Amino acid sequence: MWDPSRYLAFADHRARPFFDLLARVNAAAPRRVADLGCGPGNLTETLTARWPDAVVEAMDSSPEMVDAARERGIDAEAGDVREWSPRPDTDVVVSNAVLQWVPDHDELLLRWVERLPSGAWLAFQVPGNFGAPSHVRVRELTASPRWHGRLDAVALREEDAVLDPDGYAALLADAGCEVDAWETTYVQRLTGEDPVLDWVTGTALRPIRSTVDEPGWVEFLADLAPLLRADYPTRADGSTWFPFRRVFVVARVP
Repeated sequence: MWDPSRYLAFADHRARPFFDLLARVNAAAPRRVADLGCGPGNLTETLTARWPDAVVEAMDSSPEMVDAARERGIDAEAGDVREWSPRPDTDVVVSNAVLQWVPDHDELLLRWVERLPSGAWLAFQVPGNFGAPSHVRVRELTASPRWHGRLDAVALREEDAVLDPDGYAALLADAGCEVDAWETTYVQRLTGEDPVLDWVTGTALRPIRSTVDEPGWVEFLADLAPLLRADYPTRADGSTWFPFRRVFVVARVP
């Protein structure tokens, strides 16, 4: 289950990759813009502002996120991106930090390209930090003797959850697209007692939160917190540097 309020606690940091991605989309007057994985709708609002004459289609798999988006006036719907198919007038597809949750999403991307109209734009970004301590420590902890029997059904993202920029570029170029692919590491300044723990609680730890009861959840966080503090120490000024790699792709359909 997604918690919109916890997700929005880092709204500025989470929004920056979205705007960096959309800056490379040069669609002048799209008829329909699809935001797949719209979350609480705070970024979907900017799509409406940029393309006021377009129909903005918003979807998310989380009912809680859909409700939050609707409270902002976004006509969002609950759905699974694996089952979504573009309508004939879909000129822009945006997917912000979603596809890392979808196994074999390379096949999904090719299916979208095949069904999108000529000249349509496909823009997505995914976290590329699955080899970072923030994720490695979680996987190590769940595999430890203390937690293995209690969390062996949890499906966590491994390092191969996403491709590198060149992998996506080759995939989509072979499908005939014009492709712009790159990566950026944002060195984010976080504050608070356990800021990296707070960050991953809103995203990467969702599979664990949905598996354990409340006492188990509190216990797991207590075990994880000192591991993350060691990897991401607090600076003298009370802040913590959190490097976060992101992979970006903008493709133009032939």
